[in-house]
Amino acid sequence: MTYCHTQVARAIEDHAMLQPGQRCLVAVSGGKDSLALWAILLELGYQADGLYIGLGIGGYSGPSAEYVRRFAEQRSVRLTEVDLPGDHGFDVRSGAAADGRAPCSACGLSKRHIFDRSALEGGYDVVATGHNLDDEAAVLLGNVLHWDLGFMARQRPMLPGGGGFPCKVKPLVRLSERETAAYCIVRGIDYQVEECPMAAGNRHLGYKDALNAIEERSPGTKASFYSGFLARASELVSHVAEEERAGLHPCTNCGAPTTASLCAFCRLVKRSAAKSQQGAGGRETVPVEAGAP
Repeated sequence: MTYCHTQVARAIEDHAMLQPGQRCLVAVSGGKDSLALWAILLELGYQADGLYIGLGIGGYSGPSAEYVRRFAEQRSVRLTEVDLPGDHGFDVRSGAAADGRAPCSACGLSKRHIFDRSALEGGYDVVATGHNLDDEAAVLLGNVLHWDLGFMARQRPMLPGGGGFPCKVKPLVRLSERETAAYCIVRGIDYQVEECPMAAGNRHLGYKDALNAIEERSPGTKASFYSGFLARASELVSHVAEEERAGLHPCTNCGAPTTASLCAFCRLVKRSAAKSQQGAGGRETVPVEAGAP
């Protein structure tokens, strides 16, 4: 427990993620990482509320929500819930089909939009997510393999707010998946053990497997790979993220930053509504503006 607390505290200090008195919104899924993060932030004395998004994934979303609710009830902390099907008219599977996306793409797009909107509307200073060292190293490997400078530029433990975005932080970047799982066991935190059924075939998991194989033969590779990027390369590509933000303007529907008239999430909502009408035998269609995915 002390080790995990120390590593999170060091990450927060090293990257200026949180300041005393700031309000933090923790994105919780019911899994080990996000619940461990929420617990650690609370035990370190930060004002941390939770946000859970029901994605409408049958047999998975329901149990995940129960783990989050039980955690919040046991600690008497504030939890906000957003139901994607009920509030926005589509679940991950139907939204992905309507927008021609992979399920993980539709899921990530929806969660990012709702995290940002909930934080800004709720007056939170920071959004914290449970991305751990394994996650960040795997994403970095994929970004390097494809030389995606835009994603590399945004892959930092702390992204400052501004221009319609809240500040986003990843306090678990010094901890591995095994360490967050061990923390939950020691602290008696129940969590969703099953992997999301929609994630099968995700390239991210393949990158994790590849790094795990390397790590087994050369311990410390993940930490060296990711920390080396932060120390030696992240600043070299930071200008790409700044240039991308400079080209953004408010969505005409929701006000979120976008390069098109409608943001990607609003287009997803409209396409899902149009698909639903067609499936119900309706004749009306909803016009959807073309734009970047």
